[in-house]
Amino acid sequence: MGLRWLGAAWLVLVLAMAAAAQPSVSGFVALDVQGFPHQPIFPQQDTNQVLPSLLLQPEFTYDWANGNDRLTVVPMARLDFSDDRRQRFDLREFNWLHVAPNWDLLVGVGKVFWGVTESRQLVDIINQTDRVEDLDGRDKLGQPMVRLAFAQDWGTLSFFALPYFRERTFRGEKGRLRGPFVVDTGNPQFESSLKEWHPDVAARWTHALGDWDVAVGYFRGTSRAPRFTLNVRADGQPRFIPIYDQMDQIGLELQWTVEAWLWKLEAISRWGHGEHFSAVVAGFEYSFFSLFGTALDLGLVAEYLYDGRGDEAPRTLFENDVFVGGRLAFNDVGGTSILAGAIVDNQTGATFVTLEASRRLGDRWTIELESLAFFDVPPTGLLYSVRRDDYVQVRLSRFF
Repeated sequence: MGLRWLGAAWLVLVLAMAAAAQPSVSGFVALDVQGFPHQPIFPQQDTNQVLPSLLLQPEFTYDWANGNDRLTVVPMARLDFSDDRRQRFDLREFNWLHVAPNWDLLVGVGKVFWGVTESRQLVDIINQTDRVEDLDGRDKLGQPMVRLAFAQDWGTLSFFALPYFRERTFRGEKGRLRGPFVVDTGNPQFESSLKEWHPDVAARWTHALGDWDVAVGYFRGTSRAPRFTLNVRADGQPRFIPIYDQMDQIGLELQWTVEAWLWKLEAISRWGHGEHFSAVVAGFEYSFFSLFGTALDLGLVAEYLYDGRGDEAPRTLFENDVFVGGRLAFNDVGGTSILAGAIVDNQTGATFVTLEASRRLGDRWTIELESLAFFDVPPTGLLYSVRRDDYVQVRLSRFF
């Protein structure tokens, strides 16, 4: 409820500032159809093997003051026919941006991405992960923020004030791709007595030094990833209760471009989940251009993932893993591309394989394919509860 009141007050303020602006409207509407070849593990889950849903995400922008000021509003709404937690409305962006010669200011609900690696977004910490939309961690909720950035010859320095915390979303009782127990999102626990109103802060410096792209980020506040404790409700049903700790994180991003090679690294050092720990993702991407004399470009990716967290920290899939994959760009009129990869646990052999493909159909339509499959998951693994949730999703989108 607090976020709704904050959003309403901000709407009145910014609309008053943009009263003389000319609006621009874009966005898309999409039909998602997920196919699950296997029956679910848990009896409460939807047993239909084909699960459709509808997604609407418009984008409204208003520019004024010769383009130095912009209001951006990006709502999203999903109509789902199987999982009530996927049937919802969210505000991805709702902000005012002011651009000056050497600095800019953003106030409102925004989205920020940090990171360079392919397999895991290790340093990305500002926005909350939207687990209802996808398992890969790339879909994010809008984050209330004030961001002030200064651009100088020595790089860009950005400061963030984050006055409100958004809890992670999780799929419901009927949903596929969920854990063994439903997460009770209505009763979260917080280390801070201020709960979701704890003021978080962050800062980031980025700079290009010849062939090197460098970034250093710092975050202090409420952990975006919760721990869980098991609780039994009055009706006897067990539930996971999310617990959000306070934490500090320092992150490093490096990317070195040399001819057809991209060498990448993300590393973090974190305090606040029991003992201090570090984690790293490092690897490369090598590109073959005009493959076999055709228009095809092929990029091969390999990365190593390490995470040294202890038992008191939120659990992770990526303690000691290897990612290998490839990106194929057809460079045709439809912009056809295919990305495939696999992450293998070096200790257990557990593997999950992903496939993404997309193509434009004319000026307004696109079709996308997404697939995920699990192999050799041990009973003690985090993926054991979704081992039968292999799926293929087809998305048909109409842009406007």
